[in-house]
Amino acid sequence: MNIDLKKIGTENRNSRTLHIDKMSTEEMVRVINDEDKIVAFAVETALPQVVKVVDVIVTTFEAGGRLIYMGAGTSGRIGLIDAVECRPTFSVPDDMVQCVMAGGAKAMVKAVEGAEDNKMFGLEDLKAIQLTSQDMVIGIAASGRTPYVIGGVEYAKKIGCQTACIVTTGQSELASLVAYPIEAITGAEPLTGSTRMKSGTAQKMICNMLTTASMIKMGKVYENLMIDVQATNEKLVKRAESILEEAAHISNEEAKVKLLKYKSVKKALFSILSGISDELTVDHFLESSQGNIHKALKEVGK
Repeated sequence: MNIDLKKIGTENRNSRTLHIDKMSTEEMVRVINDEDKIVAFAVETALPQVVKVVDVIVTTFEAGGRLIYMGAGTSGRIGLIDAVECRPTFSVPDDMVQCVMAGGAKAMVKAVEGAEDNKMFGLEDLKAIQLTSQDMVIGIAASGRTPYVIGGVEYAKKIGCQTACIVTTGQSELASLVAYPIEAITGAEPLTGSTRMKSGTAQKMICNMLTTASMIKMGKVYENLMIDVQATNEKLVKRAESILEEAAHISNEEAKVKLLKYKSVKKALFSILSGISDELTVDHFLESSQGNIHKALKEVGK
């Protein structure tokens, strides 16, 4: 494979860190911090692209489709982290948001040599999860040229999926291939080519936006509270109680009673706000509104 690194922005040398190996510890961390400050502005320039992708994700979810991230190395790990956090945070099925990563699950902790260099591996991994035209595939690649991701996106397009990408280099092959590119150009890394740094930070910020904004639009949030949180440990039980206290303006004891009855923050909150105590009726209104409390309250006339 003939790769011209000079054409990849993240592979260029950073003039501000040319002598980082001779800096004091304080100088070193300050220059890295200064470079990190660039990331938020790079992401800001890509916000119009992010908006489009969020709306497509929501449409995909509403039609019963899944969001599939694809990546290798750091990019794959970032996609995987974002995907696995969606279930406990928003109580969605495990497969609703997922990530396929070059080298498989073992590559999360140990690099699998050469896994990202084969287009067919990306295609095969998408086939293995039974990708359909209802799903959306988002390729994550700092350089925008990772063969594993390119191969997967090409297959996704072929079967009619919506496609997007998150890249941190301009004029990339991946961005030209997908329907909805997100290009946050972060520039040269503090350590030449170490895209776990600024590029990885930008990718994480964008993934946070994509799933969080999508879940908000899906009714998984009331005000700024995670009303679909799964109370799977002691901390999350306390969080569930606190959320209900804040949203419904009730005491901790009342919140405990309501959660014991309804087994979920959302159902308990809807019951309080609507004045409906019957569990089957609560379920009916939430199901008919696809779990959106504002829509359910409108149906009730509240």
